[in-house]
Amino acid sequence: MIGKILAVDDTPAALKLLTELLQAEGYEVRSAINGELALHSAISNPPELILLDVRMPVMDGFEVCRRLKAQPETRDVPIIFVSALSETNDKVNGFELGAVDFVTKPYQREELLMRVQTHLEITRLRNRLESLVDERTNELRSSMLAFVTAIASTVEMRDPYTAGHQRRTAHLASAIAKELQLPDYLIEGLNLASVVHDIGKIKIPAEILCKPGRLDELEFGLIKRHPETGYEILKSIDFPWPIAKIVLQHHERLDHSGYPYGLTGDEILFEAKILSVADVVEAMSSHRPYRAGLGVEAALNEIMRHRGVLYDASVVDACLILFKEKGYNLPT
Repeated sequence: MIGKILAVDDTPAALKLLTELLQAEGYEVRSAINGELALHSAISNPPELILLDVRMPVMDGFEVCRRLKAQPETRDVPIIFVSALSETNDKVNGFELGAVDFVTKPYQREELLMRVQTHLEITRLRNRLESLVDERTNELRSSMLAFVTAIASTVEMRDPYTAGHQRRTAHLASAIAKELQLPDYLIEGLNLASVVHDIGKIKIPAEILCKPGRLDELEFGLIKRHPETGYEILKSIDFPWPIAKIVLQHHERLDHSGYPYGLTGDEILFEAKILSVADVVEAMSSHRPYRAGLGVEAALNEIMRHRGVLYDASVVDACLILFKEKGYNLPT
């Protein structure tokens, strides 16, 4: 792949010479005789490199460069100024506008071709590196999700009555976040935190997790420690989101009646506020060792009753819209 270049010069003879020189080297060249045509050509079909004259009537090369760098389609296309201007100030101005190089007319053929080749190679290497980073990031995220899901499964194996609870809670939490129009990046982090929000229960004796009757004060005290235990397990993992902190705070309540720290209002992460509502709705709807499932309607009444007191009002409203207006159902 030799490269696609846009050559721009208001002098027909100079433009013809430059175009033919590049074509002789195998480059695919488009030509533009003025700044307006150059803009249209570059934006409609971005080249890999632009060779741009500076002194042109109506719209000079500096203005063309400024406009190209303002367009998302062309901001990353390298621009080499090819001009008779030789003053240092002119070159500095060109570089400040985003040009990668400045070739002075009359140029040497070999020098021009070498600079073209060099900047094409640099751009391709940068693009390849960005692509590799994106691929690696996607691989890491896939591995992260697999790792987190495996941890969640380990926890739920010890508590058959709540099997699937974390997965269903994560599904609802993500749906609430989407209804609130949170960015995809934050939703991804919330989903991961929700999938492991009860990981701290791994240190709670199985007989307490599965106890069919009501828990005594000591047993409930052990249960209440699971957010902190989960935080300790997760805090050293370098997630790109505050996963450990979301897990730590998912039982906090707006009126500081929650645990483990009795936080209130803005002290609680918004992701944790979403997770707490999703957790309550799923838990109340589902069967537990000490009671039968109470159903979705009872769960929704619970969050409505404590809207703005225990639970964030915007989160409650989004959850109600999902169930009552958009036909949302918890996954089985």
